[in-house]
Amino acid sequence: MPAFHFILLALSLCFSSPISLVTGDHEIPHRNLADSICPLDFTVVRKFIFDSPRRPSFLDVPRKCQTLLQGIRLVRSNYLRVTGNFSLSPIPSEVCLDVYQKLVNELVPWLDIRSTCAFDATLLSKSCNNITTRFQFEGLISKRELQEVNHLCNRSLDEDSSCTPCQGTLYSIYQSYFIENASDCSGYPFIYAGALANREGPADSGTAKCLFSLDFTSTNANNWKKKAILCATPIGAALGLIMTVMVIWFSWRRKQKWKRRHNSVALNETGAGFGIETISGDSSLVMFTFEEIKKATKNFSRENIVGKGGYGNVYKGILEDGSEVALKRFKNCSAAGDATFAHEVEVIASINHVNLVPFRGYCTATVPMEGHQRIIVCDLMQNGSLYDHLFGSEVTKLSWPIRQKIAIGVARGLAYLHYGAQPAIIHRDVKASNILLDDTFEPKLADFGLAKFTPDDFSHMSTRVAGTLGYVAPEYALYGQLTERSDVYGFGVVLLELLSSKQAVISINDHHTLLLTDWAWSLVEEGRLFDVIDENVLELGPPEVMEKYVLLAILSCHSQLYARPTMDQIVRILETDIPVH
Repeated sequence: MPAFHFILLALSLCFSSPISLVTGDHEIPHRNLADSICPLDFTVVRKFIFDSPRRPSFLDVPRKCQTLLQGIRLVRSNYLRVTGNFSLSPIPSEVCLDVYQKLVNELVPWLDIRSTCAFDATLLSKSCNNITTRFQFEGLISKRELQEVNHLCNRSLDEDSSCTPCQGTLYSIYQSYFIENASDCSGYPFIYAGALANREGPADSGTAKCLFSLDFTSTNANNWKKKAILCATPIGAALGLIMTVMVIWFSWRRKQKWKRRHNSVALNETGAGFGIETISGDSSLVMFTFEEIKKATKNFSRENIVGKGGYGNVYKGILEDGSEVALKRFKNCSAAGDATFAHEVEVIASINHVNLVPFRGYCTATVPMEGHQRIIVCDLMQNGSLYDHLFGSEVTKLSWPIRQKIAIGVARGLAYLHYGAQPAIIHRDVKASNILLDDTFEPKLADFGLAKFTPDDFSHMSTRVAGTLGYVAPEYALYGQLTERSDVYGFGVVLLELLSSKQAVISINDHHTLLLTDWAWSLVEEGRLFDVIDENVLELGPPEVMEKYVLLAILSCHSQLYARPTMDQIVRILETDIPVH
């Protein structure tokens, strides 16, 4: 079956079973690693992966082979530093792969890097863009970009403040020059930077951690004791300061309550000074009064609550013109302004697409006895959220044609955010509960509270991790690296939910859970692709269509960032007969 060619490719970075790595007290011998014609020095990678005080457990299935691949890149970087060459000739490449296999088997006897990781000699011998030497690489990259690499990467990369700018320019070079290549070209900019731009070299622990994601060091006990002693004095002082601040704060709160009882506070519905001033002037925005909002929601009746979250509640309401709306009321707003509210209004007001929730307006007010109010008003979606239909208490079985419609609509909405909006927007919280359904089950992507605008010439940004467990991409969860493909990962999880009717995090029993992505990957890896699909879904499509959707879902939530398709590619695949490669 042709699809299995794809499966073998897509699963090249996964092991066949989640076996723990157990070494006990076994000491790995340090000899006979370079006693052949292999010119690569694998003692460098041994230092970070195999002789580390805290060896990797390899429990995370999608990351197993990636660690070993990064080890190869580290060794190649060291080779480039010494010889000026990226690649080896075919014969030494075969020998070097055997040497690496031997090293791996000293620690993990059951692992065959050729069969389970799809490693072969071309990993060491095949060039990218016919680049085999440092001079060819430097001839391809612009002078400005090379200067930027040397400026940003020629320092200790042990701290995030120095690592992140270096990574950013290397990702930009990868996207500009190497992204279309089929071989392992994504590592070329990092191999070069570690070898020739960074003064410490690839064998440095900070360089290896930043450029090759190899960081298995453990904290030294003596250092910990020193830090504890150093921290003890400031902690005591801090506790005293906190107690003082708390006393002052409670006194202030008591005075404020007294003022509210004895003074009439004017209703403020101008929005000025409460975060709304950051919103771009848009004459299409409707600013509702607080009285209009109260009337629409029957004074925020509990019966009108249709959703809850950490931000507050969502109410169903009816405006004076008879239109039904959903009103998102934020809680714990401050007089200094709620940046989250201002941000979400700005995002929603700037976009317009059939698969994004329609925005009606907002309300800002300071109300006696009720405090500061921030409310967003959107059209009410009659069929609730996708989560309600897949996993809610009142489950309505969605047929496959409806699920297919939802998948295509969500893909179109995300593609618009990434490529149609100016500037582009990363949603950051793509999940079933944020996909609303109108009366025809047309999906509307909602909740832009975590959305990020992307700057020009954007490759990735480093930011505090936010999102929902099970939907967050690995590179974002682990390193805070955010790209459009972070949304692609969330879309892949939603597509798996549509196919399987299982939630992003599967409860096995009271104490154990399993990610839906890991469950689906294991089935496809075992050749049981169709077991991913819920057989109770009505009107399932032809086998070749269902297979295509499963493969696309698996590829979209691939652990490797650049193995995932973009949202515009996903839309083309879903709307046409283009196969998944």
